[in-house]
Amino acid sequence: MADGALRRRLRAVPWKTFCTGGAVGLIAALGHSPFDLWLLSLFGFAAAFAMLRITASGFSDAVFGLGFGAGYFALSLSWIVEPFLVDPLVHGWMAPFAILFLSMGLALFWAVAFWGAKRVSKTGWAVILTLTLAELVRAYVFTGFPWAMPSYVLVDKLVAQGAGFIGPHGLNLVFFLVAWGLARALVYDKRIAVKIGLAVLGIVALAVPLGEANQQEPGARTVVRLIQPNAPQHQKWDPQYAGVFFERLVQFTRAGDERPDLIVWPETAVPVWLHNAARTLGIISDAAGDVPVVLGINRAEGARIFNAVVLMDAVGRVTQTYDKHHLVPFGEYIPLGNLLSKIGIQGLASRDGDGFSPGVGADVLDLGALGKALVLICYEAVFPQDVRAAPERPDFILHLTNDAWFGNFSGPYQHLVQARMRAIESGLPVLRSANTGVSAVIDAKGRVLDALPLNTAGYLDVALPDAQPKTLYAKVGDLPLAIVVMLLVLTALLLRRRETH
Repeated sequence: MADGALRRRLRAVPWKTFCTGGAVGLIAALGHSPFDLWLLSLFGFAAAFAMLRITASGFSDAVFGLGFGAGYFALSLSWIVEPFLVDPLVHGWMAPFAILFLSMGLALFWAVAFWGAKRVSKTGWAVILTLTLAELVRAYVFTGFPWAMPSYVLVDKLVAQGAGFIGPHGLNLVFFLVAWGLARALVYDKRIAVKIGLAVLGIVALAVPLGEANQQEPGARTVVRLIQPNAPQHQKWDPQYAGVFFERLVQFTRAGDERPDLIVWPETAVPVWLHNAARTLGIISDAAGDVPVVLGINRAEGARIFNAVVLMDAVGRVTQTYDKHHLVPFGEYIPLGNLLSKIGIQGLASRDGDGFSPGVGADVLDLGALGKALVLICYEAVFPQDVRAAPERPDFILHLTNDAWFGNFSGPYQHLVQARMRAIESGLPVLRSANTGVSAVIDAKGRVLDALPLNTAGYLDVALPDAQPKTLYAKVGDLPLAIVVMLLVLTALLLRRRETH
């Protein structure tokens, strides 16, 4: 079909434009785990960029971008229904609305990016910039939600090491640039051989694998034990099963003739409140012997509750506490709840004790001879800015999580990919203890050195990998890239305005 005929049809029937975008978005999402088909993701974005030559108006651009984003996020974030299925009789009805509202809400950022692309440049090349800006905004606005960033499909490639210099958003820019070059090669017929050649070179550059690292033997090095009890979420707090999972944790803590230097339990592993946990902590201390333990537990201060991690010393005393500060909207607190409580709508204000309350901010645990660890609890590993917010540079990142909430299909694997990207960005190794998996040791290049599979009970004794020098991205963050991209957009706007006058 000729471009003109297709353009007229899409303009006349917006729902077809939306559905076309949705289909392309589904293809673009296949680069994420568990599919890991990164090349399909690249071709999906290339196809979406090629459509900018066909859409005939700003409205059509926005509708296509909305559909593209909706399809992309609906597939890559399909795990979002899992928390509602833990108790399906009570919450199951919410699952379709959760995926609908989340995918459409995030797709709005991409709709604006596609709308703005041809407002900035006639051919639409500026989508490289506008989509990069949209992803930057998505990572920060309303506390941010940068899950399923396009650049994450490159985590196993050599090019992903660039995140240590330009961050994940800089990698987005590179990915979009190659996709645009591929789109030009596929759509336009002038100098087609040259354009196809350049597109192939771009694909080859993205495809170079990083290579595997040799597994590190514990030997005489610092050894950390990561424990994975495998407690399904629908049983985790059930009185009939909670004792079983706790005993499993204790057995793994006690196991082995060779004792580690540190033992790590996952998020909310202890089934009692911290202020009632004296006997429970005594049992853990007896099992650990003279080894310190880092564990996840809920604690309370008056009416306020916190998702906490504590360090327990060799005699069972809690010596340091970290409270999760980047909470999950609608999961751990209600957005604007503190404001709504002031006008009489109660039960929403985390600051006054309804829902979880945020901690004071990012912090490190001083582990003595092991060095200092930046603690990330579950969702906090999604945010590069939470790693950079550490008050001092740690020796490694300690990620405690309960991915049982995310189901068994895509969520846990995508969460692991994001932890790997945090390692690359910061130049720090990551030790990850997950309730149901995937528990892993990740080196400073983002490579998984050892791991426990999903839905497996067990433990890993792992040598602590070395940190690398502080990366450029860890020093400067996202602001320089955001400034450069915005300046390029403004320059392109000024040049186009001169051309039209």
